Amino acid sequence: MNTREGVYRGSRRIRAITLDLDDTLWPCEPTIQRAERLAHEWLAARAPEVIAPWSIERLRERRMAIHAARPELRYDFVAIRRLVVQEVFRDSGADDAQSAEIIEGMLDVYMTARNQVELYPEVLACLERLSQRYRIASLSNGNACLVQIGLDHLFHAMISAHVHRSGKPDPALFHIACRELGCAPEETVHLGDDIELDIRGARAAGLHTVWMNRANTPWPGDDAPVTVADLEAFERWLAAG
Repeated sequence: MNTREGVYRGSRRIRAITLDLDDTLWPCEPTIQRAERLAHEWLAARAPEVIAPWSIERLRERRMAIHAARPELRYDFVAIRRLVVQEVFRDSGADDAQSAEIIEGMLDVYMTARNQVELYPEVLACLERLSQRYRIASLSNGNACLVQIGLDHLFHAMISAHVHRSGKPDPALFHIACRELGCAPEETVHLGDDIELDIRGARAAGLHTVWMNRANTPWPGDDAPVTVADLEAFERWLAAG
């Protein structure tokens, strides 16, 4: 991909963009709910007596408990899902050899559905234009896969917290993205929806920031960033630089 020099913001050009994924490019919660439902149905069809006592809500509570108790797995959501279902099978009396194939099959079902996202209407066309003008990296604490989604060709780098064992708002992850893009933090703008993880994290790392606020939520303070309601508005902000 060829990229032009970018636009000026302050004394430095913006040459690169880091993008949050969930709730910035697509709605996250409906995707997760559908993936969990399909995975639960898949388990129920193959091990009904094992999974019967475990509702989707109860499994989610157990994952949250492991997430809190195992900080080394904080960003490895697949590993946490695997651990919870292994516990479920062990509690039922099944050994790991008996349950392994079913558990891995369930994870495949979940991850396939997890990556069947519904982009916000403007996203694809905007990404196609932006990727020709700027260097773009995804920057996510989640486990969506741009390759499976089919958007990887529009990104110059894909930065995931579970790969680097560091997540937003840690400045280290933003700096990794900047290095991958070959741009300094002051030449990079981060767009994301989460106030703490995205905006305050990117600010601490020295990046420009734009808040994706599709729900028109009030900013909690007197330090509100540039705010946009969709990717087209972000594109217009860049063009006005």
